[in-house]
Amino acid sequence: MRIAVFSDAYWPRVNGVTVSVDTYARALARAGHHILLVCNEYPKENPGASCEKKDDGNITGSLVLLRIPSEKVFFSHEDRAAHFRERGRVEKKLDEFKPDILHVNTEFVIASFGFRYGKKRRLPVIFTFHTMWEGYIANYFPYIPPSLLLVFCRWYMKRIFMKADLVIAPSKQALQLLETYHTGKPLRHLPTGIDKKLFEHSEQELACFRKSMEAKFPVLAEKRILLFAGRVAQEKNISLIIGLLAEWRARHPDLVLMISGGGPSLEYHRREAKRLGVGDACVFTGYLSREDLSRCYGISKLFLLPSMTETQGLVTIESMLSRRPVVAIGAMGTLEVMGGDNGGFMVKNDRAEFRDRVFDLLEDEALYRRKCVEAYNHAQNWTVEALTKKLAAIYRSLVLQTG
Repeated sequence: MRIAVFSDAYWPRVNGVTVSVDTYARALARAGHHILLVCNEYPKENPGASCEKKDDGNITGSLVLLRIPSEKVFFSHEDRAAHFRERGRVEKKLDEFKPDILHVNTEFVIASFGFRYGKKRRLPVIFTFHTMWEGYIANYFPYIPPSLLLVFCRWYMKRIFMKADLVIAPSKQALQLLETYHTGKPLRHLPTGIDKKLFEHSEQELACFRKSMEAKFPVLAEKRILLFAGRVAQEKNISLIIGLLAEWRARHPDLVLMISGGGPSLEYHRREAKRLGVGDACVFTGYLSREDLSRCYGISKLFLLPSMTETQGLVTIESMLSRRPVVAIGAMGTLEVMGGDNGGFMVKNDRAEFRDRVFDLLEDEALYRRKCVEAYNHAQNWTVEALTKKLAAIYRSLVLQTG
């Protein structure tokens, strides 16, 4: 099958959409499908960039990128918008590629190219509802009344949904929200799969990586690491774990909190850690490559996720594939992927409960070892191999229906 994928976010931009699009595109290519991925071009100095090597042209033999020149957007210094004038070039490349189906993953300029081409060539279009904008949009436009933002957001998103022939929700919470839009469109629930091979590291490899990280951040030497990984933004609720660090260290002075990722709140949290007296026990790595991030899980003791706005909660699965237990607030995507205390502890948004479950894992070695095994076993339900087969089946079904 020939599949054209559209995304306004892709490497080196770091976010959940990028990871999902890349994971499925590569898995589909390995399964024998041909993929043309239309995405933005990013300058080297883009603040939302990771250390990833930028892929261009032919990646795997069956996966090819089409990069579109882009420009800054006023509401986010990490994101970019493709030039509308490139639409003709995109359509020419698509005509050469001859796709059987189109898969749109975002809501902006690149997405509009996909929707327009689908309508023009009468091809089936799938849209994945990655971002629950109703919960995020106020962070981008803080000076506009939230009630007005919500009305606009629902109007705009419904227009997007109506352009697709089928809508995929990566979490049950997203599916429930989709149902409130009453679009009449077919809806499917399909999480993003994780490539477990990325998290398979030898002890020697992890030891070398730890040594390199200690060279960059000497405070890590001989310390146990509590890890957070993700976008460093206010909606991630990182202040909760920074605020608890002093209590954890009062009983376990060998603990360090590592915050891996970048984002608009990075400097705010650096100042916060200093103000709370734990600045010397917090390491802010900034953006890391996917490979280095996977190694961070491997050298950590526990993974902490205080966020209540995770669309999918994939970082919890990544930690579990690394055999590291998780303490996370059970909300949205995290609630779905953990499904309870599987592979760690799923807690309420309660400071004392979060604190105490971390203590439990630090102080009960038998419990810790049991949760490590449980985490790895639970994560097998979310591997990309199993879920890619389901995505390919959705493609085939829609192509047959619309053919």
